[in-house]
Amino acid sequence: MSVLLDPQALAGYGVDHASLRLALQAGNSVRDNITITRDNRELLIQAGTFLTSAEEISDLVVGSHDGKPVFLRDVATIKQGFDQPEQYVWLGAGPQGSTKGLNFMGTRPAVTIAVAKKPGTNAVDIANAVINRFEQLKGTFIPEGVEATITRNYGATADTKAKKLITKLVFATASVILLVLIAVGWREALIVGAAVVVTLAITLFASWAWGFTLNRVSLFALIFSIGILVDDAIVVVENIHRHLAMGGKSLLEAIPVAVDEVGGPTILATFTVIAALLPMAFVSGLMGPYMSPIPINASMGMLISLMVAFILTPWLTNRALSNSAIHLVVHAKEKSDDSLSARFFRRVMTPFLGSGRARVMRWLLLVSILLLIAASIALTLNKAVVLKMLPFDNKSEFQVMLDMPEGTSLEQTTRVLNEIGNHLGGVAEVTDYQVYSGTSAPISFNGLVRQYYLRKGAHLGDIQVNLVDKGARERKSHEIALAVRDPIQEIALRYGGNAKIVEVPPGPPVLSPLVAEIYGLDYAGQIAVAKQVRRSYQETPDIIDVDDSVEYPAEKILLKVDRTKAARLGIAQSSVTQALDTVLNGEDMSHLHGDNLKYAVPIRVEFSEADKADLDQVLSLKLKSQNGNLVPLSEIVEQVASKRRNSIQHKDLLPVVYVTGDMAGETDSPLYGLFSISDKLQAQGKIDQWFITQPDNPYEYSLKWDGECR
Repeated sequence: MSVLLDPQALAGYGVDHASLRLALQAGNSVRDNITITRDNRELLIQAGTFLTSAEEISDLVVGSHDGKPVFLRDVATIKQGFDQPEQYVWLGAGPQGSTKGLNFMGTRPAVTIAVAKKPGTNAVDIANAVINRFEQLKGTFIPEGVEATITRNYGATADTKAKKLITKLVFATASVILLVLIAVGWREALIVGAAVVVTLAITLFASWAWGFTLNRVSLFALIFSIGILVDDAIVVVENIHRHLAMGGKSLLEAIPVAVDEVGGPTILATFTVIAALLPMAFVSGLMGPYMSPIPINASMGMLISLMVAFILTPWLTNRALSNSAIHLVVHAKEKSDDSLSARFFRRVMTPFLGSGRARVMRWLLLVSILLLIAASIALTLNKAVVLKMLPFDNKSEFQVMLDMPEGTSLEQTTRVLNEIGNHLGGVAEVTDYQVYSGTSAPISFNGLVRQYYLRKGAHLGDIQVNLVDKGARERKSHEIALAVRDPIQEIALRYGGNAKIVEVPPGPPVLSPLVAEIYGLDYAGQIAVAKQVRRSYQETPDIIDVDDSVEYPAEKILLKVDRTKAARLGIAQSSVTQALDTVLNGEDMSHLHGDNLKYAVPIRVEFSEADKADLDQVLSLKLKSQNGNLVPLSEIVEQVASKRRNSIQHKDLLPVVYVTGDMAGETDSPLYGLFSISDKLQAQGKIDQWFITQPDNPYEYSLKWDGECR
């Protein structure tokens, strides 16, 4: 319930805001649960009634003038409606909107509900349960005409990727078994296949006991290590097969000798692989928990595969080869040394064995290997092979982040977002997009690190763009993002804003692909250095989405109270600030109650938006002094032009200014952009640069590189 005060009427009737507050609170006071006893019965008494309608509020007496009562309707307009919007959210349909059941073109006002699962629960089951529950609510809690669209379902995404990884795991296992089948024999292939299945089963149990869930990272760890897990079983089986082929031993005699022969090297190789993988488990920061299932699962799998190779594999070999051992011996005796593999080995390896010319050949082989290694490194230096820390992934979504200058109105930000949304609505692969003006989109993994959930203000906007499934489009999400970047940035620049296209990273997200952290003695100096670094960003080819953490200078009006004059007039500064806050920001002075209202409706007292914009009108508001006289604020308040103070960001308790950017173009790798900017700054010689560690002296102006390279 809005009570919009009329400044002229307040001054004419001699009513101040304190009288309004007293009238609203006193006229809405009720005492309940009062009991009396009469005629041997207990009666319940309620003193007074609540305000229940706009008419009752209008009839409240807030003062008197010339001996006549002054009603609230005489000094204010009372209306029931919505509060002044502080944010806007709407949904837009794209050309592929029909795939999600969006049978309209253009936009619709919307409310976004985000549901997160508890740790350890199944994302697929939770997503399906929420969808089913929503369908059950239709017709009861969700009225007719209210439509809902599932814009993002990470449960379905996780299910698709998990099934794909499981398929690849089965394919990798089958490939190993087929290779053994071709190279050694079908019985040996069955032994290796059984060892792999047992190893994977025990590894999954150990992973569950460790506390990991079956997700994309843990499945990738199994696929990553499948080739290593079968090594131990293959080595043992092949060596037993070799001893049988050599003859002279029975199967039971050959198994212990063969296993003992390869036992030491197999153990050494297993622990060497573990030593190479396990340090990844101790990586700190966000990368640590994201990557830890890979080294831990792979290391556990290696230990389990070693035990299976020494315990299960010999037993399976004895069971599977007991009837074929004699055949292997006879076949070996009939086999000639002039086989194709033997002839190939002698032709290739003999020149490197022995002394004399063979020594020269070995040195030539070593030099050739070193030259090939140097040539492979040179491929990255001349950009024949682009070195990139994280590869692009073909996701079904990306975001557009809009930053308007501080002080921009919500309506202007909404106008720019609407124009960007109209452009996105014409992209062929877009199913839908959600626009958030003045607030942030629901938190995501990427936004968690980049702190997008803190983006709240009239000058900030966010667009979540959803694409049709990658199987139904030809262009990848990165290609689509590159295509829309220039038109969207052109729209934002036309209104003085900065729009950035943010893609979902394939791995742990970072603040930005290119991040320069500026440290120094004072914040003003850091800002000056950051501007120089930003110019270097902008002058470097293919560097895009350049931005910094420095806020745009915005005007501020200080209403300064003359304390001495106010004290002589009997008015405290707290009364002045409270009155200004009431008329400009609004004050809920009381609440409206009713039988059909689930919650009490606040009665908000304030000036209209037109009166708020006129500060001279605001300062005509009169306050009652201690002697009862009404004093206009203009007599004790002075308007002083000022500037908003910049927010100061900190990292490790030190003030820091960030300069961020990305790279797109022919190279499309932020690493090369970092080196180009670094060389340019090095040539200028104005600032020390640090690539790995923090600056030794953060009180001297210095630059620490961060981002995707870290």
